[in-house]
Amino acid sequence: MKKSKSLVTLILASFFFFFSVKGLASELNFAVNPVIPENQIDKAKTYFDLKMAPGSVQTVEVQLRNDTNNDVVIEPKIASATTNLNGVVEYGPNDIEPDETLKHNLKDLVEVAETITIPKKSQITLPIKIKMPAEDFTGVISGGVTFKEKTAATADSSTDKGLAIKNEYAYVVGILLRQTTDEVTPDLNLVAVAPSQVNARNVINVTLQNPTATYLNSFRLINEVTKKGQSDSLYSSDTAKMQMAPNSHFSYPISLQGQKLEAGEYVLKSVAYSGKSDQGQYKVKNGEEEETYLYKWEFEKEFTVAGDVARDLNQKDVTIEQDHTWIYLLIGLLLLILALLLIWYRRKKKDEE
Repeated sequence: MKKSKSLVTLILASFFFFFSVKGLASELNFAVNPVIPENQIDKAKTYFDLKMAPGSVQTVEVQLRNDTNNDVVIEPKIASATTNLNGVVEYGPNDIEPDETLKHNLKDLVEVAETITIPKKSQITLPIKIKMPAEDFTGVISGGVTFKEKTAATADSSTDKGLAIKNEYAYVVGILLRQTTDEVTPDLNLVAVAPSQVNARNVINVTLQNPTATYLNSFRLINEVTKKGQSDSLYSSDTAKMQMAPNSHFSYPISLQGQKLEAGEYVLKSVAYSGKSDQGQYKVKNGEEEETYLYKWEFEKEFTVAGDVARDLNQKDVTIEQDHTWIYLLIGLLLLILALLLIWYRRKKKDEE
């Protein structure tokens, strides 16, 4: 039996429009409550958003409560914020590589105990030590601390056709560190365009990079792919309500909708918007309505799909019906050869008689 695990995260925050509570708190054996300090920028927030001086050190606290009849062992993990392929910011540990523009990784600035035991029917206070970088910077260092039970507690499991799926639940408390509340003008780079697959389905990956220490909020991306020298659109996409973490990148997948990928030269044209606002100067249609954004970027990039790459991806795409004509032709040819050999053998045997 194959086993697959997925981490369902309960996030104690309201980071812009994406950082919200997810999952069911009742599935956890413990509760988490951040103690908001005096230097919190917005005391209405339930995550840490701290203004600290360069080189300063501060210890914040999180209350951990265990209402069960058994001790609970927690393993905290620190991670910088990243952006996943859905254009969603993640604050917990994952396999996404840190972006090359990330100067200050949160796990290098925050110290917390590796394991904590919460006795049954009790509450403890966990100290978290934060050290602000010594050099001056403008913008935000973003990430979170994940609280997950050490024993692989499975609040939900299901088996379907030999596949066991186990959901593991955890809390993530966001941490934002700033030296100043001055705004940073966002920027966006198109890093690469290449064919790939997501869930065994062909896509064109558009890798984008946010090189600035600020969020790209209300992020909208419009893509169109054509053959080089032609104007007809082959593949397109339009996705709104995304978000990019500071100093992060992600590969946005343009679906081929079951079409076969053909070798050749292509051109990608992308338009990206961020900062949806009534004061925005950039207007774009959204159905019958019109949206306005503060920031806009336009990209155009040529890319090539090699023949062997196209064949390999098409063979692996589960939505493409594979062409087995050559197999039928080969079988037919072998049968024909066999029949001719049989006729030749019978004639030879008759002549010998």
